[in-house]
Amino acid sequence: MAEHTPVRYAVDDGGVATISMDQPETRNAVSDEMLDALIAAFERARDDDAVRVVVLASTHEKVFSAGGNLSGFADDVALVHKYDGIARFPTLFETIGTLGKPTICAARGHVIAGALGIALACDLVIASDSATFSTPEISVGVFPFMIMALIYRNIGRKKASELLLLGERISAAEAERIGLANKVVVADDFDAAVAEWAASLAGRSPVLMKLGKDAMWRQQDLALMDALDFLRTQLTLAFSTQDIREGVQAFFEKREPQWKGR
Repeated sequence: MAEHTPVRYAVDDGGVATISMDQPETRNAVSDEMLDALIAAFERARDDDAVRVVVLASTHEKVFSAGGNLSGFADDVALVHKYDGIARFPTLFETIGTLGKPTICAARGHVIAGALGIALACDLVIASDSATFSTPEISVGVFPFMIMALIYRNIGRKKASELLLLGERISAAEAERIGLANKVVVADDFDAAVAEWAASLAGRSPVLMKLGKDAMWRQQDLALMDALDFLRTQLTLAFSTQDIREGVQAFFEKREPQWKGR
């Protein structure tokens, strides 16, 4: 009998890879095993030229992920080993950020603690109207250290501080209002909304998407003039591609572009 893995991985004919967290018995707790499986799945998608977009989802109907596995927080493992283990979070965030392909977090259900950081590492977040978002670590004597960097980079400082310090749960509508989610849809329309965005992204030029995604990642923390200098280089590289010429020609000929991927 094959060993059960924490994630499911599938690619459809349209180039949409779906990575689904699949440990319902733990409510998809963000364990070392889960993080390793997510890193491996995103690396697999990165290295597959057939993949144009990645959707991160959950097989659990009510919970996207319950966040960190609390049982490991107060165990007797040596601190040096805990320090090494924590590296999985920045490794996953960097893997998603440097994927070169767009990512969608399909947040059906509760997004809790460390899972919020994973959601925010994705480019886009679509939430079901029943989803909630929270960082409740402070309530159990912990703190959301590893995800605060992403939270502060996605929403206003005061609201970020409120989430971290109070640990209160917010609705999907509030998450959309403050910028944690891009779009909220009713449960019956959720799968269709995710599929629509995924298909739209998969239909773009893969080479221009990679140039753009690389630029999004690298310029985000640069000083303004340094960012503009780097982006000038990226735009110049874009001018050298066949796809930019095909896109412009297709626009004037009023037809769908036929991307070459180069």
